[in-house]
Amino acid sequence: MFRVVPLLVVLFAAPLAWAETTELGALLPDGSHKVAEHRFRSPTDWEGTLKFYFKNYPPKDFPRRNILNQPGIKAVHIVNPSGKSQWEGLNISEANEEVRIYVVPADTVGKKKK
Repeated sequence: MFRVVPLLVVLFAAPLAWAETTELGALLPDGSHKVAEHRFRSPTDWEGTLKFYFKNYPPKDFPRRNILNQPGIKAVHIVNPSGKSQWEGLNISEANEEVRIYVVPADTVGKKKK
């Protein structure tokens, strides 16, 4: 009986360790901190954040476009081509050595049915 309890703890705790951080179904880097509605601070630098999204949302399937590229400020938009999800894109920006992620809600999110 006592050997079963640790096994159950491991089995039920394991999915929590594997759980991805998401907002409206969009993946966020582990350790992201929510700063406002749909807005997060990335736990890594610009390159680390882009590497995370390159791996999880390949450019061939999720097109990208530069929004802004000025001294000290960078921003890129990742398009979600699926019309069936709750997010239509991600805006990733860096300013003042801080990387922020904004999950752009799909038009259908938040609209009330008439």
